[in-house]
Amino acid sequence: VVAFKCPCSTENLVYGLVFLFAPAWVLLILGFFLNSKFWRLFTGCCVNPRNIFSKGHSCRFVYVLGQIALSSLVAPTMWLSVALLNGTFYECAMSGTKSSRLLGLICKGKPQECWDELHKVSCGKTSMTAADNEEVKLSLQAQSQILGWFIICSASFFSLLTTCCARCRSQVSYLQLSFWKTYAQKEKEQLENTFLEYANKLSERNVKCFFEKKRPDVFPMPTFAAWEAASKLHSFHQSQQHYSTLHRVVEDGLDLGPEDDETTMVLVGTAHSV
Repeated sequence: VVAFKCPCSTENLVYGLVFLFAPAWVLLILGFFLNSKFWRLFTGCCVNPRNIFSKGHSCRFVYVLGQIALSSLVAPTMWLSVALLNGTFYECAMSGTKSSRLLGLICKGKPQECWDELHKVSCGKTSMTAADNEEVKLSLQAQSQILGWFIICSASFFSLLTTCCARCRSQVSYLQLSFWKTYAQKEKEQLENTFLEYANKLSERNVKCFFEKKRPDVFPMPTFAAWEAASKLHSFHQSQQHYSTLHRVVEDGLDLGPEDDETTMVLVGTAHSV
């Protein structure tokens, strides 16, 4: 377990900021890493960048990336808010500042020892009186808590504002949007179940044919083009009410026949490298 302990030296600023922002950075990276939309957006983009960077999808790409970034910022923002409300990290960091302007704000009305020994305030080892030392500590903690509540209020307002803007620009009504969300969730569940079912059947067929030394029967699978089309970003059009990319692919009647051997080899190689 990593225990925070302010060094009460000139390293206070770096030490406090690392404990304040390093976990937030890790949470931000995890937010992107665990977001399925992020990987759907970037998978294969170097091989075929036209899928997301074409003229018709550039704005959509930026919009979806913005949604991913906003959702990934939730956890880091919560961490910063809680850490600032606690006050310990901020107190340690600010006690190590060398900025004359910040020192003037923190040590206003305090003796010269506050300017010279501010880095020792967190440990209570300054030459100031115990009352002055405690007053400086409480002032730093109060600043931290005010900043924490400011972040919480700002994040809440920004979240409400972006949600209102998105709903105001929605092309569908409230009821249809509710249906859309329900459909998307059910389609995701159906896909996961079907993936398991087909993967089990295909692996069972292959293992059985391998041990029995038989030629396998034809196994119906989507073509490479179908996989590519179903993985693209979805854009809703009122003229064609498709609630997902998969819905559009099925309605458009894209060929779902078996793929040739060369493409199958590419898919298998890619799957093993994931």
